[in-house]
Amino acid sequence: MAADAAATVDGLIARHALVAHPEGGWYRRVVESTVSVDTPAGPRPAMTSILYLLGPGQCSRPHRVLNDETWHFLGGDPLLLADVVDGAYRERVLGVDDDATLLHCVPGGAWQAARCRGAWSLLGCTVAPGFDFADFEIAAGGRLSRLLDTAPGMRQFS
Repeated sequence: MAADAAATVDGLIARHALVAHPEGGWYRRVVESTVSVDTPAGPRPAMTSILYLLGPGQCSRPHRVLNDETWHFLGGDPLLLADVVDGAYRERVLGVDDDATLLHCVPGGAWQAARCRGAWSLLGCTVAPGFDFADFEIAAGGRLSRLLDTAPGMRQFS
């Protein structure tokens, strides 16, 4: 990691009190709805949102969340976001460039992964109904092998 990028990433981590995320990168929950909803997995806040940071070369490993997750580009360099919806592998670039979008929603249960395409990418990730680690799975072992067999594009994130 270049010195300037490392200083920026370290500064963002400190400024926003981010901690390491199990899928990779850094995060902190910043919003949680005061409204609770009943889900098949149990009660959840109606919505939660985190700040999420990836530095140079960092990725969010293939994972899935039970509920819809909307990614919001907040700043830095573009981010490559991939998902597998109904068996189809898709890629999107989040950022402010002409070929990018500012928001993308990954449907609940879909595999997803992301990679910073530069020095750092800062995002918001909103899940509704709200995120709970009980509703979260990182692809590993046989599940990862099957995912990579059906969606080879995910190899760049594992």
